[in-house]
Amino acid sequence: MTTTTLAVLVPLLPFLGAVAGLLLGRTAPGFVRPLAVLPTLTSLVLATLVAVRQGGDAAVNAATELTPTGSVPIELALHIDGFAALVAVLVGLVASCVQIYSTGYLRDDPRYPSYAALVSLFTSAMLLVVYSGDLIVLLVGWEVMGICSYFLVGHYWETPEARAASLKAFLVTKLGDVPFLIGLFALATDAGSFRITRVLGAVASGSLDHPTLIALLLLAGVAGKSAQFPLHTWLPDAMAGPTPVSALIHAATMVAAGVYFIARLLPLFEASQAAMVVLAVMAAVTMACSALAALAQDDIKRVLAYSTIGQLGYMSGALAVGDRGAAVFHLLSHGAFKALLFLAAGVIIHAAGTNSLAAMSRMRNLRDRVPDAYWTMTVALLALAAIPPFSGFFSKEAVLGVAEHVVTGHTDRAPAAAGWIVLVAGLLTAVLTAAYAMRLWLLAFRGRGTEAPDHGRQPLTMTVVLWVLAAPSLALGGFAFRLLPDWFDGRDLSPTLTTSVLGTGVALVGGIVTYGAWRHTTALTARVPLGAVAAHPEGDAAQVEAEAIATHKPAYGDIAYAPDPADPGRLLLSPLHRHAAAGFHMDAVYRALFVRPVQAGASLVRFLDREVVETYVRGAGALPRWLGAAVRRAQTGNVQTYVSALLAGTVVLAVAVVLVATGA
Repeated sequence: MTTTTLAVLVPLLPFLGAVAGLLLGRTAPGFVRPLAVLPTLTSLVLATLVAVRQGGDAAVNAATELTPTGSVPIELALHIDGFAALVAVLVGLVASCVQIYSTGYLRDDPRYPSYAALVSLFTSAMLLVVYSGDLIVLLVGWEVMGICSYFLVGHYWETPEARAASLKAFLVTKLGDVPFLIGLFALATDAGSFRITRVLGAVASGSLDHPTLIALLLLAGVAGKSAQFPLHTWLPDAMAGPTPVSALIHAATMVAAGVYFIARLLPLFEASQAAMVVLAVMAAVTMACSALAALAQDDIKRVLAYSTIGQLGYMSGALAVGDRGAAVFHLLSHGAFKALLFLAAGVIIHAAGTNSLAAMSRMRNLRDRVPDAYWTMTVALLALAAIPPFSGFFSKEAVLGVAEHVVTGHTDRAPAAAGWIVLVAGLLTAVLTAAYAMRLWLLAFRGRGTEAPDHGRQPLTMTVVLWVLAAPSLALGGFAFRLLPDWFDGRDLSPTLTTSVLGTGVALVGGIVTYGAWRHTTALTARVPLGAVAAHPEGDAAQVEAEAIATHKPAYGDIAYAPDPADPGRLLLSPLHRHAAAGFHMDAVYRALFVRPVQAGASLVRFLDREVVETYVRGAGALPRWLGAAVRRAQTGNVQTYVSALLAGTVVLAVAVVLVATGA
């Protein structure tokens, strides 16, 4: 079987599995789980074969034109280089783990058949984006992922949070997709083709007339899809969906699509220094602000959501300094440990007996109850914090190293300003990342909140997947930085001494300071007994907690409330905590800038329609009605009245004729 045939089957099999799962979900429920798992696993095997055959050599290209589409043809095209081959393996691996994990996590969910089918369709769409050699075909996968995310985030549609989150995710990403679509058409117009190879050829020859405008339009779509500032607000709210969906979205699909798209067309963005600086600023703001927000969140999945936004900022930063190898290296590394983090969080949530959300301040004694999640999440958090020798260290240092090369002038692929922005923001984010990773570990596994009821041992399908993902989270980076250059652009991805020392040093400082803050707050609240749990009769528990910590006294008598008051995030952020917990009020900004003006405009239109337009319509109908009423009064049915009116009319006409004749 040829490489092209194998590549076609990779996205096709999950699609067929999705169709079959939807058709047989009600009539043959016993086939649902095999149809969810087996096509995705087979797709993973085929993607691995494609990667082995491609081997980092020349890209595999194939195309066919189904029907003429005018001056700019649209083709079913494949373009598989080293980047596409390895990213497809990541997508297949994470999707397979999610499908296997979901058989246990959602084993009692009556909507599992539709859920599994949507996950398969989601996977197929991302694989289409990865392998596609035509921008319009890529757009199809891009938009299918958007609609799948809408349904999957809203899986628990009975809850208002899930309904609002799914609608918000759809609308915010569509806000970026509008300029993205315009940019694609402008790019194809300038290049004369939607084929990626021809577009890159046009960029290399300098035949694009508007590279800056096109790059900025495309960046808007990337910001929406990859949750980058300022279109990042949908991703934390999307945690209202099932936890395996969060793992799929954050690790290998949707949010990774935007970063992958820029990596695919990086020469286009490099043709505009302005676009590169804008990308660097977007990445820097995203990194720093999301890390601060993660340090203030209480829900474990929202911490991980803001973490994803920040790590995507690292990838965007690597692209902003002109190195797609470092960006995709971090995408691969992040995909492994972030999928592990979410699925381990799902085990914790499952143990707590809730559907999708779990407040860390209410966790207690989880280390002994979920040992698999404890050990694997520890590995993933160390990778997230970029502590050597875990995978996150090597991929993050690749990003910081290339930024340092731009700053020192060893490469001129990006403006020096972009290098400084990415390097400074990256080091700052490294401190904050280690801080919120340490905080999550302490509150989740050594917290002093209320002990939830024990729901028994987790299904084997959930715990085995954790150990499968722990292997690349631990060992991927150690050999990947030596092998990946052969698959990518040939650039060295080895850690540099300066950034390795700086990055690891600030990460250790962040973790140690957070641990010290936790010990300090624990000591302050040690006198609050953790016996019975009761609601405070006179106010909000969070307010009582803050007062108790501030005064170093028990909250109320000998009764403790459920949340753990020993949260180091409050102490570390201090006055920033309230703003960071609210995501720096970006939702309020959007409400002021967009929602309220639109609502005001809609109210004005409704007023004009009701009070002006309808008044004219009602008036146009009232005049004939009044004339009809007047005529109706004359229709009495009395013959004498009719004869009298006839005679009177005759007399009037006669008089009129006489007067006219006399005048003449």
